[in-house]
Amino acid sequence: MAAENSFDVVSDFDHQELVNAVDQALREINTRYDLKDTRTTLELSKTDLAITTDNELSLRSVRDILETKMLRRQLSLKILDYGKMQDVSGGRVAQTATLRKGINSELAKKLAKMIRDAFPKVQPRIQGEILRVTSKSRDELQAIMQFLREAQDTIEVPLQFTNYR
Repeated sequence: MAAENSFDVVSDFDHQELVNAVDQALREINTRYDLKDTRTTLELSKTDLAITTDNELSLRSVRDILETKMLRRQLSLKILDYGKMQDVSGGRVAQTATLRKGINSELAKKLAKMIRDAFPKVQPRIQGEILRVTSKSRDELQAIMQFLREAQDTIEVPLQFTNYR
């Protein structure tokens, strides 16, 4: 009898690469002529990224620089969930971006349903922030990976595949 094969669907990112991208963005912001005197700050924590600058125009420029640096380091822009722009003291503006990590339960249910509808012989199981997909056929598992890569535009978080056995 054939053994069960499986893989995990996760949503994760390399935090050190994000730290490096923020550092590179700050260096560029401090050297660019149009952003030099804006007193822009980028504060990265484990769960969010706070941007503070002089005005809305410079905020858009800072976001553009940050996103460019993230893309160069192979970080998906889907890990950032931007909040509303807020006015802070001194006529400055601030915006906080929450960092997305893990697959929430609603998205896991949606992915499991998508997989079950397209591939009825496999068993997707939700295990916390991980979706484990098992099947007897490795070819079917690879087809599911390809299916999820093609559906990446409709999914609000970046997906990675781990523990392929």
